[in-house]
Parts: sequence; C-alpha cells; structure tokens
Amino acid sequence: MKNMALLLVIALACSDGLRVQPPPPLPESLTMTPVVTGLSNPLYLTAPTGDTRLFIVEQRGTIRVVKNGTLLPAFYLDIRGKLTSGGEQGLLGMAFHPNFAQNGFFFINYTDLNGDTKIERYHATPSSDVADANSGTHVLGFPQPFANHNGGHLLFGPDGMLWIGTGDGGSGGDPQGNGQKTTTLLGKMLRINVNTLPYTIPSNNPFAGQTTNRPEIWGIGLRNPWRYAFDRTTNLLYVADVGQNAWEEVHVVPSTQASVNYGWNTMEGKHCYAATTCTQTGLDIPVIEYGHDGGNCSIAGGFVYRGNSVPGLVGHYLYSDLCTGFLKSFKHSNGAAADQHDWTVPDLGSVLSFGEDGTGELYILSANGTVYRIDP
Repeated sequence: MKNMALLLVIALACSDGLRVQPPPPLPESLTMTPVVTGLSNPLYLTAPTGDTRLFIVEQRGTIRVVKNGTLLPAFYLDIRGKLTSGGEQGLLGMAFHPNFAQNGFFFINYTDLNGDTKIERYHATPSSDVADANSGTHVLGFPQPFANHNGGHLLFGPDGMLWIGTGDGGSGGDPQGNGQKTTTLLGKMLRINVNTLPYTIPSNNPFAGQTTNRPEIWGIGLRNPWRYAFDRTTNLLYVADVGQNAWEEVHVVPSTQASVNYGWNTMEGKHCYAATTCTQTGLDIPVIEYGHDGGNCSIAGGFVYRGNSVPGLVGHYLYSDLCTGFLKSFKHSNGAAADQHDWTVPDLGSVLSFGEDGTGELYILSANGTVYRIDP
C-alpha cells in the first residue's frame, strides 16, 4: 500500500507540472566577449560576492577596477615599489575576505624585492574604488630558492579559511625534494585562519599543534598549483598543477579531505616522473591530464561554472593552456571526468588565468592585455 501511495504522489506531481526536468544541454558554442583591453599582464580577476565591479590583478604590481563597463584610471592598489616582477614573479594573487562587505579586508600574494613570497592583508572601504595603500599588514612570508614556481593563488574556502597554493621552490624537477617534505611550506596547499592576525592554525589541519612538521600544511606533493578553485555547490577542490616536461594535470578532491598527496615529484600527471616504476600508493591520481603535443606547455586552471548566462555550462570545469590557448571543459562525476568538451574559440593569445565575478560569470585573461567574458 505504501508503494502504491508513493506512485500516486509521483503521478499527481507530474500531472501538476512538477515533473523533474533534465538539465539543459551543453551549448553548441561559446562567445568570447572582450570586456577590457590594454592591461599589463592581467593574472587574475575576482570580486566580492554580489559586487558588480571587476578587480583585475596585473603582474607588475597593480590592481585595476572595471566599473559599469569602464576601466577606471586610478589603481585600486599599487605596490610596484615592493616587488620583483617578470617571468613568474610579481603580484600573483588576490582574495577578498568572505566578510569584506563588513570588514573591508582583502589579501594579496606577491614576490618581494628579494624574490621571496609575501602575503599581506589590506583594507578598503567596501564601496570605494581605491584601497588604503598604507594599510598593508604582514600575514605570511617564506623564501623562494629559485625565481620560478611561486604559486601565488589565494582563495577563501567554503570553510572560511584562507587557502594558499605554493610551488616547489623552482628550478626543474624539484631538486630540493620540497614537494614531499612536511618541514617546508613549498610545494603545498596551505590552510590558515586569518580572521585575526597573527593567523592561527585550524585545529583539524593534519599537523596542527606540531613543531617538527609545518602546521599550515593541508596537502602536499604539488609542483606549481598556479590556479585552483572550489565548486560552491559541491565544495570540491579543483587543483590545476603545472607539469614539468610532459604532463599537465587537474586533481579533484573534497575540500574536507586533509593530507592529500598530489604526487609530485614521484609522479608527473599519471606517470612516474624520474623512475621507470614508482609506488603510487597513497597518491591522488589526477582526473585529467594532457601532454605537451601540439605546443601545449602549461595548464591555466579555471573554475566550475555556476553563473546564469550559460545554463548548459553549469557544473562544468573550464581550463586552458598558456601556449596554445585552447578552451576545454569537463564535468566531474563519480570520481571521473565526464562530458569532456573541446571548444572552438578565436585566438585568445597566451592564456594567463581565469577569473570569476561577483555573480559567478567566468572570464579568461590573456597576455595580450585583454579580459574576455565567456558568453552564450
């Protein structure tokens, strides 16, 4: 009788127009709409939730604001006198505090005049188009033994913590073995609480309370996680780790999963790096990898689309490559990449990064100085 009643309820729901609709199909094509041009190596784009402005990080050490479709002449922030820029160095990342509308705090990641990593907090009146350049407060810093593999991305996770992706220290092949060491911050995914400064260590970090291993560490085994992203619906963490000579990769793990070992330098992508065979036990295997054939060279990780303009793209993770500028996407399903798609796009130049605005729409940033919005 219970089953019959359930079937009756379902039948009535369908007859009342409540039938569950399938998701909209993937669109046949996407449009790359230029939003702003003339920028200097735009490396990232972000905005506080619900804010209609676009905040664009330029490698040289400046942050620009696009308001009502216009690039404002005044810098939101200018720290050119504090950093080294060029190659893989410069102003590399920016993140607004989840409570920015109340506290006015945002955070930046850059390489200082010695080439070392510095993370600072700044303050701005939330509605202002210019931040307080004198409000910089030290958060975290550590030396970089070489000029490359500086990571640089900053994101607040669904847990409200600040996540910091760090490179392995540079050179080639991780000569210092930093990726697998738990005594260094290099080659890691870090997770700290910056609601007050000095920062504190979340109690569920793997090495919280320890003195030998760095308590800031959340995950290990990264080469250069130039860009990573949280899916706001599933809370999955997508990490695009730049490869060495052969393989680029994307990992997808629950953001609640601590102690993830992304594999470097035991592995590059799904392959043993320096040995014919290697022990892969305990290593996270990427859901996507691609080789350097056709001129590919360095993955530019993106975001899972959760905007409104392209309904058929919702739930798909988009990514590109610095050298070839392709646009590809996939949907994560049952631990694997599904619905993989290679989009036909115009020449985007060297794709440096992706960005997400305050409403969830996605953008592509190019070394040609242009920011493109992904439209239907």
